Amino acid sequence: MGKAVKLADIAKQMNVSTVTVSKALSGQKGVSEEMREKIKKLADELGYRQPSAARLAAKNKSYNIGVIIAEHYLGKYNTFYWQLYQEVTTKAAQKECFTMLEVLTLQMERELEIPKILKEDKVDGLVIIGKVSSEYLRELESETKIPLMLLDFYSESEECDAVVTDNFYGAYLLTNYLFRMGHKKIAYVGTLMYTGSITDRYFGYAKSLMEHGVEVRQDWVIADRDMETGLIGEGGTMQLPEEMPTAFVCNSDLTASELIKLLGEHGYCVPEDISVVGFDNYLYPGLCDVEITSYEVDMREMARKTINTLIKKMANESYKKGLSVVEGHMVYKDSVQRFQEDM
Repeated sequence: MGKAVKLADIAKQMNVSTVTVSKALSGQKGVSEEMREKIKKLADELGYRQPSAARLAAKNKSYNIGVIIAEHYLGKYNTFYWQLYQEVTTKAAQKECFTMLEVLTLQMERELEIPKILKEDKVDGLVIIGKVSSEYLRELESETKIPLMLLDFYSESEECDAVVTDNFYGAYLLTNYLFRMGHKKIAYVGTLMYTGSITDRYFGYAKSLMEHGVEVRQDWVIADRDMETGLIGEGGTMQLPEEMPTAFVCNSDLTASELIKLLGEHGYCVPEDISVVGFDNYLYPGLCDVEITSYEVDMREMARKTINTLIKKMANESYKKGLSVVEGHMVYKDSVQRFQEDM
């Protein structure tokens, strides 16, 4: 029997990515009709067998994987979460799996409406990227019995398996770096309790302050987004304090870019007057003129762990249950300047 044809084989002959082949064969958007027909024709000629939602036999089993992302994470820019979704799609395709994306609207979440891909039994497993409400997550768990993975957030439920970056330690390292650069008056920018990631990053910041003998000032813990919609800086959500710190730790690079814009409107230059650090090391090009020092999230490893674990769950194989934490690393750029006290 000849070797089974893989998505990568088709992609190589067509000179496109495996993601493009996956989208073409599963009927998803993002591929022209002309390219879709060419890919389908070649797949037929090569004898490629497309996986169905029904479970296939044994070792080389392929699956359809559903992906849900709340709409407020997919803003007008190419967001961090969109990039994370691309990584998940790529890793799934490498495992001969198809992905099907459904965007969760605010109304669907409020009304506890189950996504169509689950209602219509189109997928064998599900990845939720970015936090959804506890009520909605409980509804999903009660209404569907397919394996589930949480990506970039976790639940209070011990039954939920999740993959996150090292939010606490990353913010701790960023704050320590600011202390090494001579800063002692350091604020935190992030709406606490909006997501576990934002709150965990705050605790990393607070630990660094505690170790340096500095108390957390509540007027220096600054909200960056609307608690309901999640929109950053909308409607004047982000406000500068009356007494200014010398540095800010921001919960994301996007928040850092909005803060830098706000500082500029008030006559401050970064890093000459104020130093700023972000988190993610991901920002759509052109949003900020300042290169932001940040803690880079290893999106590829997060996606790899998520897909590998989900496949094991779908195949009823043993796996490490619970929370998996993926380390990132510091990236030093131009948004921090050594603080020199006036003589």
